[in-house]
Amino acid sequence: MKHHRGRARRLGDDINTDYIIASTRKKETLDENILKQYLLEAVDPAFAATVRAGDVLVAGKNFGCGSAMEVAATVVLAAGVPVVLARSFARSFYRNAINNGLLPIECDTSDIVEGDTIALSIDASGTTIVNERTGRRETRAPLGGIAGDILAAGGLVPYLQREGRFVR
Repeated sequence: MKHHRGRARRLGDDINTDYIIASTRKKETLDENILKQYLLEAVDPAFAATVRAGDVLVAGKNFGCGSAMEVAATVVLAAGVPVVLARSFARSFYRNAINNGLLPIECDTSDIVEGDTIALSIDASGTTIVNERTGRRETRAPLGGIAGDILAAGGLVPYLQREGRFVR
């Protein structure tokens, strides 16, 4: 069983990939370790400076809409954020998150506010999300199939290396 406990960083609906990392920032580099200092600057210019390792991004519907750029998921991870909770995800962001080891969880985020402590427990029966402020608990079914295997391995590259289908 895996556990994670982190501070909620609240976002709204329709956070597109250009809000996550602006296209203008990607002209000079795609290095997520450099780009992380600009994370979500279109939403809040001070956001990146206030992110702490272990924070949990919490959004409404359609998180990661827009272009299908992989760096939108990798920059979130580079900033130390291992989990995104949202009411729904854009399909391309969801797959990019899984392929890079970022945990995307579709759940009810309506009662989560900025700064809430979110506790997650992940095991074979699914993921349980608890908002420690309200006590609300929600359990989501485990991610199955190859997507679940990829995420459990830490991303697509570790999965392929483990399965012997990729040599670096």
